[in-house]
Amino acid sequence: MENGKQVDEKVLHAKNGWGMLLLSVIGIALGIILCILSESIPKTQGGIDILLIAIGVILIIVFAFLLCGLKIVNPNEAIVLTLFGKYYGTIKKEGFFWVNPFSSSFNPAQGALMGLGKKISLKAMTLNNEKQKVNDEEGNPIEIGVVVIWKVVNTARAVFDVDNYVQYISTQCDAAIRQVARQYPYDVSENGDEKSLRGSSVEIAEILRQEIQTRVEIAGIEICEARIAHLAYAPEIAAAMLQRQQASAIIAARQKIVDGAVSMVEMALNKLSENGVVELDEERKAAMVSNLLVVLCGNKDAQPVVNSGSLY
Repeated sequence: MENGKQVDEKVLHAKNGWGMLLLSVIGIALGIILCILSESIPKTQGGIDILLIAIGVILIIVFAFLLCGLKIVNPNEAIVLTLFGKYYGTIKKEGFFWVNPFSSSFNPAQGALMGLGKKISLKAMTLNNEKQKVNDEEGNPIEIGVVVIWKVVNTARAVFDVDNYVQYISTQCDAAIRQVARQYPYDVSENGDEKSLRGSSVEIAEILRQEIQTRVEIAGIEICEARIAHLAYAPEIAAAMLQRQQASAIIAARQKIVDGAVSMVEMALNKLSENGVVELDEERKAAMVSNLLVVLCGNKDAQPVVNSGSLY
């Protein structure tokens, strides 16, 4: 920040570097020629040789210094320049340019992004946060890891408004994960009318992206995508929660079996009555219903019993 205010990005329209490179080469060559010519001038010419050497050396030094202003910008890269401690501008266009040689490149995150030096990458980058232990809405300890796709959209904010934008986004991702995780349960509740970390992955990912985006807006960073890459109960409660999930699954399966069995018994009784196969009193109907439910709801195959006597 500059005097407590956010720094606005200023795109610098730098000059073409090839023209300045050619001019510098010609100037350095001219200085070398003047130094060589000074050797052929007689010493009695009133110090002309010394003057030529001085001019040649000055030309070499000046044009060699001008070469320091040459900058190469690759696609999807930017260079932030400062001039005597003030923000000078940002080169975002790819190519070969020349800028004020007194200006210097500035990037506080150059150590975190190896291979870029003082250049700033404008590419989409991946932040794979290590899994961390947090508590969900119900207080259950869970392990969660997030993959975030991000890119720099405002180079001035990224460089001047935060100390190190790479470390900053990593820290803010950790804070956002904890904030979102404790707002939702790990799994859907019995009513099934609320979002959960496991059951509503798409919705939770969008909520997480928006939460991170709000936190890193000051750093000129855009969050393209945020996805939960790892989600599990903490080891100390994983076994108990697995038993709970298994019990819930068994109960749900039994409910479906019972509903289906009741429908089949009702259909069987109606078919027997409609077709006049057999007339059953209430007691026999109850016995038949009991037998059918045992057969349909049992875990094992039924063992048939042949009754050769009278029904009554």
